[in-house]
Amino acid sequence: MDLLARLGMTVPLVQAPMAGVSTPSLAAAVSNAGGLGSIGLGASNTATAQEMIHAVRAQTERPFNVNLFVHATPVLSPERDAAWLNWLAPLFAEFGEAPPTQLNTLYTSFNDDPDMLDMLLHVRPPVISFHFGLPPAQTVLALKATGAVLLASVTSLDEARAAETAGMDAVVAQGIEAGGHRGIFNPEGEDNALGIMPLTRLLVKQGRLPVIAAGGIMDGAGIAAALALGACAAQMGTAFILCPESSADTGYRQTLSGPAAFHTRLTSLVSGRPARCLGNRFTALEAIADKPVTPAYPVTYDAGKALHKAAMKQGDYGYGAYWAGQGAPLARAMPAQELVMKLVDELKQARAEK
Repeated sequence: MDLLARLGMTVPLVQAPMAGVSTPSLAAAVSNAGGLGSIGLGASNTATAQEMIHAVRAQTERPFNVNLFVHATPVLSPERDAAWLNWLAPLFAEFGEAPPTQLNTLYTSFNDDPDMLDMLLHVRPPVISFHFGLPPAQTVLALKATGAVLLASVTSLDEARAAETAGMDAVVAQGIEAGGHRGIFNPEGEDNALGIMPLTRLLVKQGRLPVIAAGGIMDGAGIAAALALGACAAQMGTAFILCPESSADTGYRQTLSGPAAFHTRLTSLVSGRPARCLGNRFTALEAIADKPVTPAYPVTYDAGKALHKAAMKQGDYGYGAYWAGQGAPLARAMPAQELVMKLVDELKQARAEK
């Protein structure tokens, strides 16, 4: 049985699990429309994650995906953190505030969170996906025993093969065009920055798992192109940010709807790992040659969030973590279910025009 049939999906579409933006209402709306809705749990504690899962189930009887961050445990460095905060101090001063006195690890990796694992084994979400890496073998076996379908984001053939060996059911081929954090397993290693087209085709031809293509897809024609490459579905995140069901704030929506959408940039300055963001004052700092080394992910995020909060008090949205893919200018503001229906119509039209 193919992946879509196994999940009861009638639309070859996965809504990306954008932590901090995707909501239970958004995920449920996409699933109810025949796609696979998703919620991001990487920035949530166990109690909040469980509440979110229950909230999705209250709004749909269809399968949905929960996403977890599987990053390496951060190696803390007080000296590096202090240098980073000192470098950011003039930016805080612009808004009449001082930087934090120290940085904290905001998000716990799934590999370091046994309570999260216990909760998932208890509530048994139908689909579980992993970003930044893979959980250990015993965790995979325990989750598969619940009947869950397991997905992993990958950026290379080597990562896809690791996902195969680990027992994943499918891979999400994350092209360099994708918004949000690069899913590369080792951010200190070489990133060949493969685009969605070569990466998807490579994994289809040389991998053994179903491939979900992700990166810059914004309409039905984009979905058709992904399917033509051999993907079984397309994953879309930026396309859903302007939906009323998303939790994107006013600054995010205004920035995505403005000229910054044409200037997405990869930056590590916000969180400590490379991520594609709408062009703003934060991404512009990448051009500074003598900036200090960023603290480890997600420690850097503590400073980035504090700076964004200070700026927002003054009505400045230039430091927001406004993740978006290269297709950002094509974002449309409409309810999620209506958007899915629109995408289906566009997909049919694209196929008919072949």
